[in-house]
Amino acid sequence: MASSISTQTQLVARPVGWPTAADFRTVQVTLPDLAPGQVRVANEFVSVDPYMRGRMNDAKSYAAPYALGATMTGGAVGRVIASASDAVAVGDVVVHQHGWRDLVQEDASGFRVVPEIPGVPLSAYLGVLGMTALTAYVGLLEIAGLKEGDTVFVSGAAGAVGTMVGQIARLKGAGRVIGSAGSAEKVALLTEKYGFDDAFNYKDGSLANQLAAAAPEGIDVYFDNVGGDHLEAALGAFNNGGRAALCGAISLYNSTDAPAGPRNMSNIITRGLSLKGFTVGNYVQHFPAFSADMSGWLANGEVVFDETVVDGIDNTARAFLGLMRGENTGKMVVRTA
Repeated sequence: MASSISTQTQLVARPVGWPTAADFRTVQVTLPDLAPGQVRVANEFVSVDPYMRGRMNDAKSYAAPYALGATMTGGAVGRVIASASDAVAVGDVVVHQHGWRDLVQEDASGFRVVPEIPGVPLSAYLGVLGMTALTAYVGLLEIAGLKEGDTVFVSGAAGAVGTMVGQIARLKGAGRVIGSAGSAEKVALLTEKYGFDDAFNYKDGSLANQLAAAAPEGIDVYFDNVGGDHLEAALGAFNNGGRAALCGAISLYNSTDAPAGPRNMSNIITRGLSLKGFTVGNYVQHFPAFSADMSGWLANGEVVFDETVVDGIDNTARAFLGLMRGENTGKMVVRTA
């Protein structure tokens, strides 16, 4: 008999500034019998991601705000333990958006069956084989239009998206890849493990000076995960015709003050720069090309990845708070067991 008690994390207050544990609660929900067409899935890994902070605000955005008193949603991967659907069988591994719970029961149409790859953890479907790496791929190739020989700068480079951007840039012919991160350990990882040509700790001094030292001939592409002072530094370092993919602005997500904004926006005009924001949900048509490239790179050992794994579905909110503080290297996931 498949288990029917689901442990779930709900949002109970809209954070003001930095979120706290008091903004969440953990509840246990008894699932009803399966209705026709439904499946019950035991999640094995649940994703926590920076974009979730924005959806905790009651503000217009690309996705509806999370509802107060409702269970949080997000990426997850698990195994089907009961099925009333002809399309999905018991034992199938599925990827879906019903995260922040250990058991989920919904219509089978909301789950995508994926293969188990020998030697690759299922959590990879939330990172290197999932929306995280697709974000890097789309931003770099479709939004910023990477060209062979480009000098690429990545902010938040030791995070889940940033580590993928650097590696994809190198594999797609970038001339030089530079990253910023928030600790000496992460900086070392970027150059020693992820193939960045240079990296620096943004806490060590002037961002503009450190970027100028790492890219004395300027940058052509900027992949922005941070916003704020990093965007200002990139605007100062751009060559004529430079392109930026604006993916995130984590430096601003928990701020209660109005952001000052980069002080050198006139460079966009004088240097003929292109800055384009994007959310990956609008570019899922590129998933087949991404999947073919990434599967090959992974199989050949050309792409490597780190995960920061937090154990226990009860610790999902704690994992998210840690992500906001930069406690992760690579993808942050929660192992539900």
